[in-house]
Amino acid sequence: MAVNEVERKITKIGNSLGVTLPPEVVRHIGAEKGDELNFELTDNGTVVLKKHKRLKIKTLEKVIDQEFLEGMEDLFDNYDSTLKNLVDR
Repeated sequence: MAVNEVERKITKIGNSLGVTLPPEVVRHIGAEKGDELNFELTDNGTVVLKKHKRLKIKTLEKVIDQEFLEGMEDLFDNYDSTLKNLVDR
């Protein structure tokens, strides 16, 4: 895929600052209105934007404890890039 750049200005939204997402970015990450997004802040100043992947807890609750699932989700939310880097070792 060719690298495409889009430019947006930071705007004031209530007491916060915000940036709108162009439709092509939303489509590219497979997101839609109401989805949660993750922002990964890297050491070099780059920000990686990803659609938040939810665990399908409903199908797992019968087999796995809810507290365990929430702990695993927290683990992946906080350490996803670290775990991915371990693959390269």
